[in-house]
Amino acid sequence: MASPQFPEPPDAVEPTTEAAIDQALEKLTANKERWVDLELSARLRLLEQLKDRTLAQAQTWVELTCRSQGQSVESSGAGGPWLGGPVTTMRNISLLIDTLKAGGQPKPPSVDDGPGGRKIAQVYPQTLLDKILMPGITGEVWIQAGAPASQGRFYREGAQGKVALVLGAGNVNSIGPMDVLYKLYAEGEVCILKMNPVNEYIGPVIEEAFKPLIDEGFLAVVYGGADVGRYLTSHPLVETLHITGSDQTHDAIIWGGSEERDANKAAGSPQCAKPISSELGCVTPVIVVPGDWSAKELDYQARQIAGQVFNNGSFNCNAAKVLVTSAGWSQREAFLDRLRAIFRSSAPHKAYYPGAQDRYEGFLAHYPEAEVLGADGEDIVPWTFITNVPAEAGEYALTNEAFCGVLCETALTEQDAGAFLRRAVTFCNDAVWGNLSCSIVIDPRQEAKHRETLEWAVAELRYGGVAVNVWPGMIYGLVTTSWGAYPGNPLEDIRSGRGVVHNSYLFDHPEKSVVRGPFVQSPPAVWAAGHRSAHQVGRKLTAFEHTKSIWKIPGLAISALKG
Repeated sequence: MASPQFPEPPDAVEPTTEAAIDQALEKLTANKERWVDLELSARLRLLEQLKDRTLAQAQTWVELTCRSQGQSVESSGAGGPWLGGPVTTMRNISLLIDTLKAGGQPKPPSVDDGPGGRKIAQVYPQTLLDKILMPGITGEVWIQAGAPASQGRFYREGAQGKVALVLGAGNVNSIGPMDVLYKLYAEGEVCILKMNPVNEYIGPVIEEAFKPLIDEGFLAVVYGGADVGRYLTSHPLVETLHITGSDQTHDAIIWGGSEERDANKAAGSPQCAKPISSELGCVTPVIVVPGDWSAKELDYQARQIAGQVFNNGSFNCNAAKVLVTSAGWSQREAFLDRLRAIFRSSAPHKAYYPGAQDRYEGFLAHYPEAEVLGADGEDIVPWTFITNVPAEAGEYALTNEAFCGVLCETALTEQDAGAFLRRAVTFCNDAVWGNLSCSIVIDPRQEAKHRETLEWAVAELRYGGVAVNVWPGMIYGLVTTSWGAYPGNPLEDIRSGRGVVHNSYLFDHPEKSVVRGPFVQSPPAVWAAGHRSAHQVGRKLTAFEHTKSIWKIPGLAISALKG
């Protein structure tokens, strides 16, 4: 039974039997070379069918997600399920259609020389519609130093057919289908998608939306817990793996259970030697560069940062987790007080993700001075703020991902904006766990004054995604950008994972993606706390991404202006 405060969650799905898994893998194996050899025109026809079928399933998709996550489908809280489900999946499909129409090597708006021997590809905005839809937003893919800005290796060179196991995430419902799309269309591998038990309810929706791929033998969807996962990872017909989850789950697959894990790591003897890519979370830092902000700017930034905590109940790998501020910033306390006020006034979110209460209690045990600001109750982890966390390597809040409604703050001693930014880069790179994504908040006056330092910071931050004045969730959602950890994590110390997804331009050697936006957006960012029409924006964005019609923009703009 759910709490009376929240709707009853969707029904459980029966686990897939080993016999059915064997049959599914045999079908995929029989069709893996046919997928590699399939004509572009046939791949395109499948994507067009997926686009229409995803639109048909969108409302059901959101309704089920809202039931699971404790939201009303007709409230602004449904904006997260729309944006984290149908919107991004539809956008991914539409962009892949554009990619295939360009032969798997779409030409970006520009490719320029960047610092340290890198190339920087501008990937957003692509069109006039993009500029109208999100004015002031830019996206870049940075290519690894010394590597070419080549694209679409699979379409240039072909590949041997393989069967990939995608272990789906349980939090954001577009992750599983979008990971499947990347494996199929970027890497040329047919897929068996194992749904996470947390959101297995969305599996039948994906099966309906992606039915053309299933019917052709290019995709299978299966269900179950850890036992099904173990059966699949060790199955002889599974050739590659992709996981979105925790580093502990990753290590259990690669190195074994807790008893043998350390010994296997020390010996360099993984129990699973199959190629694996992964996205494994992060203690996401938000670097707040000190400045002289107006009351409107203080209010706006408090709303947009709080929204990065509130979205999806903070069960996001890119949720704001550590504010990095300047101890000498004259407006620090005023800004923190605005955040406190938003936390106090915001409705609770159902703590639907397993382990949330235990993780929360772990933070309270380490920080008894934590400020519990949100409502508490059954199935709830209250919004909680922990300030003045010591800026020291190994600190609990800097090395443990809360994955619940906790926001921490740490203050560096540097007061000058330039010196602070340089110190913050070193601090985040060296003392904060993970290297998936981070953000910098900087006002236009300080940006103009310290432009060179800002560009140095963007280049030096060792994160797969760097956001300037926007939530790193935009890097995930644009899809033209790559999404994944900073390259170079060894299997023995996997951190936020290895490899990328999304990356609709199919760059072969991405290092990071950078998204920038205005310091204050009008209308406010759709993730901002208190946004009143996020659900309407999400519904209309799904329809827009389906047709890319300019005639849908006025209605979308009207909904956005209500925020």
